[in-house]
Amino acid sequence: MREDSRSEPVPSAVSFRRVMVCLDGSDLGERSVPHAVAIAGALGASVTLLRVLERAPTDQAPADPLQWEMQRREAREYMDHVATPFRAAKTVIETELIEGKAAEEICRWCADRDVDLTVATTHGAGGPSPWALASTARKLFDRAPGSLLIVPSTSAEPAEGGVRYRRVLVPLDGSPQAETALPVAERIALAHHAELLLAHVVPVPELTQTGPLDAEDLELTDRLRRRNERVARLYLDRLRGQIGDEAPAPRMLLFQGGEVAIRLASLTQTEQVDLVVMSAHGRSARRHTPCGSTAENLIARSSVPLLIVRSHPKAMRWIGARAPSSIAARRPHHAAS
Repeated sequence: MREDSRSEPVPSAVSFRRVMVCLDGSDLGERSVPHAVAIAGALGASVTLLRVLERAPTDQAPADPLQWEMQRREAREYMDHVATPFRAAKTVIETELIEGKAAEEICRWCADRDVDLTVATTHGAGGPSPWALASTARKLFDRAPGSLLIVPSTSAEPAEGGVRYRRVLVPLDGSPQAETALPVAERIALAHHAELLLAHVVPVPELTQTGPLDAEDLELTDRLRRRNERVARLYLDRLRGQIGDEAPAPRMLLFQGGEVAIRLASLTQTEQVDLVVMSAHGRSARRHTPCGSTAENLIARSSVPLLIVRSHPKAMRWIGARAPSSIAARRPHHAAS
């Protein structure tokens, strides 16, 4: 998650106004709703529950109009049922029903409405699988505009009273890109009275080696290791001083070497972390990818919801010179609390 800040402009702050939750009618898919409401409430955003009804392929017989209308009515009733427990909250909850291919229509809908945060579970109606992300979740991870909240289907089912975060973890690597997640995490931690954990994995220096290291090589390696640790502590101390007075002082966590995603996944367990908030890119990731390797590898290893903060592109690359969206021609169900 390290990216050369000298070759990239410093990212601007990310704002959250609209949060969209993907629903597919499954119990696993519904597990993301309490997390979306909890984060939207902390960030002052509205929430839309979105369901896509997929028609039969064009090479099959068209759906019976009466049966199709019944499916639409059942989908609307289902979304109202899911939204009802959260309507008492201050957060605005809306529902939308659209038609088409799930991932494609979700991405179009989010781009057309400037959605800032897309929320989905790793697996839905298809159930758990050996893959870290199910097909639709994988496509959203790769192509959905704005930030992402990925809720593992293996995560504990939220309590009846909703989600309350106790510990929020922010992985940092010393780059301005990674630090864009910090204001978001601070607002969430403040709203939930949660402890904020700032984690940094200190890189272990490697020397070119054609044989056993001699005493001079070992001494140089040790000096570099101590230097990296000293700089990392100063870096985290600087960030701690930037946290507002309203929030509790964050706790600093330093680790020596190892694969970053494995370290972080282990940390979520030992520290009983409830939410990880991190930038999509750090110092070494490439901007043409939707997320860096650390975020992607962490999804495969962690049972904790992961909020990936990234900028909001004005266009979707995968659609290219896209045709006008058919969404405007539809009349989706819309209900506000």
